[in-house]
Amino acid sequence: MRTLRVNDHDALGAASKALRAGEVVLVPTDTVYGLAALPDRAEAVNRIYLAKDRPDQMSLPVLAASLGQVRQLGVEFPDAAAVLSAQWWPGPLTMAFGFSVGSTRPPWLVGREEVAVRIPAQDFLLALMAETGVLLVTSANRHGEPTSPSAVEASAHLTPHVDLVIDAGTLNAVPSTLVNVHGPAAVIEREGAISGEAIAAALDRPS
Repeated sequence: MRTLRVNDHDALGAASKALRAGEVVLVPTDTVYGLAALPDRAEAVNRIYLAKDRPDQMSLPVLAASLGQVRQLGVEFPDAAAVLSAQWWPGPLTMAFGFSVGSTRPPWLVGREEVAVRIPAQDFLLALMAETGVLLVTSANRHGEPTSPSAVEASAHLTPHVDLVIDAGTLNAVPSTLVNVHGPAAVIEREGAISGEAIAAALDRPS
């Protein structure tokens, strides 16, 4: 397992190369450290499940660099999503989307009813995804356990399934807020860095 600092001159290139080679990379986000893999690298995706001991039926969330990348997933983008993304993307907001009828989606999303997506406010990660496209990224911890704010500690719990660590120092370790926008009304499924009251206020409804 290799470790590079986020500001090392070769960190971005090394992370991009590792992901394209089907490796698992521990990356900093604007909330917690995450395990990242390219969605179409099945072996790397499976190693994330193994590293976390994550139940197979729990799909991995997607991180994107732009609204354009999000829309390329074939998601239905309702008014609530437009309001929330305008206020908190890039940022600590994850939204669970349904898919547009007749939309074209990547093969790795075929058969899914929903996909959880966010655009993080983390410059290194945004630059990385501008090169690689969207990534599957989930918190760098064993399933059900807290995520360490330290890259060294987080990776130590997940060996031997991590190939490259990008260390950005101590992170906030507060997860994103998850809002499901697939349905008649947006529903908060996990409150994190953004409060339920703030989400309700943005949508102009009682909390």
